[in-house]
Amino acid sequence: MHILKQAALLCCGLLALAAASIVSAGDDSSPDATFRAGTAQWIAAYNAGNLDRILALYAEDAMVMPPDAPAASGHAAIREFLNKDIASSKAAGITLSDLSSGSTTGTSGDLGWHTGTFAVLDANGKTVVTGKYAEIWRRDGGKWMIIRDMWNNDAPAAAAAAPAMP
Repeated sequence: MHILKQAALLCCGLLALAAASIVSAGDDSSPDATFRAGTAQWIAAYNAGNLDRILALYAEDAMVMPPDAPAASGHAAIREFLNKDIASSKAAGITLSDLSSGSTTGTSGDLGWHTGTFAVLDANGKTVVTGKYAEIWRRDGGKWMIIRDMWNNDAPAAAAAAPAMP
């Protein structure tokens, strides 16, 4: 698979790009801090191949909407998608990086959102893809969980080179 396509799929996992730590109702952390910390945890878990840690951030009825791939609904489908995506990324030697120092967050009642930007890095640390993400969070039983996670690339993946003419 072409590295840029793999990078695009990797971005899916990111969005993600995208997840926060689970916060109890009595926790002193603000939802904004929770969302930002969750995204950092999601990226670290993705790069480490810790699929269970990523899934713990999603509600059972969550949906991820990666670029160039069908949406995945529910833990089983999200696990299947991320398992393949992480394996592909590891094989290509690419990792994710959060560029969201200026990310935005907000809440309204038991719903919240987090938007930001990311980069996909090759094995040498060179940026090969940049993009943006949006996460939607829901507070259930005092815990913030991701219910929707979508991301896309800033530019389309490069087309494969045409075969040489004999």
